[in-house]
Amino acid sequence: MRLSTAEETRAYGTRLAALLRPGDLLILSGPLGAGKTTLVQGVGEGLKVRGPITSPTFVIARVHPSLCGGPPLVHADAYRLGGDLEVDDLDLDASLEESVTVVEWGEGLVEGLSEERLEIHLDRTADDEARTVTLRGVGARWAGVNLGDTPSETAKE
Repeated sequence: MRLSTAEETRAYGTRLAALLRPGDLLILSGPLGAGKTTLVQGVGEGLKVRGPITSPTFVIARVHPSLCGGPPLVHADAYRLGGDLEVDDLDLDASLEESVTVVEWGEGLVEGLSEERLEIHLDRTADDEARTVTLRGVGARWAGVNLGDTPSETAKE
């Protein structure tokens, strides 16, 4: 899926939120400036959580409670984490079942939190603001979900 602007990326996150439920783990990957936090802003808007959604790079993780009785959004950033022990220190698994948990830069670090997860790779083209988004559902949770509901290129494991 090609998203031309930050606004389209945010809107895509809002549409993606309609597929999410408590216990979902999303792992975002991609280079700096690819739109990971922008996508999470859309997810937060779609889940109707208290904001603002900003990059948690220096605080590592933020919890955004629901404003409408839905699941809270746990937004974490593993960019500065040095390995599995530092991930364990975050205790993300303590709230995983009742929250939607999104981890930026989590590839290779947080897959052990759940056998069922949605891996989202964002990439930015060099010549403009456009981004490409690829979704990959892993586990039984995502086997029955039509990821095509959010226009994208998808693969299911």
